[in-house]
Amino acid sequence: MADSNDSPVMGKEFLKGLWKENPVFVAVLGMCPSLAVTNSAINGIAMGLASTFVLIGSCALVSLLRNVIPKPVRITTYIVIIATFVTAVDFTLEAFLPAIHKELGAFIALIVVNCLILGRQEAFASKHPIGLAVADATGMGLGFTFALLSLGGIREVLGNGSLFGIDLFGAGYEPWIIMILPPGGFFTLGFLLLIFSWVEQRRKLRTQQPS
Repeated sequence: MADSNDSPVMGKEFLKGLWKENPVFVAVLGMCPSLAVTNSAINGIAMGLASTFVLIGSCALVSLLRNVIPKPVRITTYIVIIATFVTAVDFTLEAFLPAIHKELGAFIALIVVNCLILGRQEAFASKHPIGLAVADATGMGLGFTFALLSLGGIREVLGNGSLFGIDLFGAGYEPWIIMILPPGGFFTLGFLLLIFSWVEQRRKLRTQQPS
């Protein structure tokens, strides 16, 4: 098992979540919040950062307790740990960012059942030391945030003619209302999955070509 102080290994675990194993564009996880709350860039960032906080905190705690948690109740224990961090995020957003809290609504509580977060506990944090667990969680969380920001940014620009609430095209712009409705989420996700897959295929072809 790799030493948690091995910087190259930690860097590799961090970077994989940003691109190579991006939770949305590669693993296609967390589709519920990815489609439901990304009608604006700010909502995408808020949900992404909230999920990142929960992911880092819960992975760190699971890693620390990995030799203590009995295997028969490990999933139940993971859910309790995740729910604790979700509750902290929920109360914090409600107290300091009530407008965003209202926009995200029940999807904050649903972070508890986000398959990305529970999956990282079972597949990685429960098997590795805290340094690697935090690096993996941070990379996956930021990769998730990047995906939600991309979805929210595109949908907001096309659907409202704005980005982060700032008008981009003036009063003459005719917004594509469908982009901020549920179908717009599917269209945007499909488009980004296509682009992501094309870029990855091009990268693989370049690495396979003889120098």
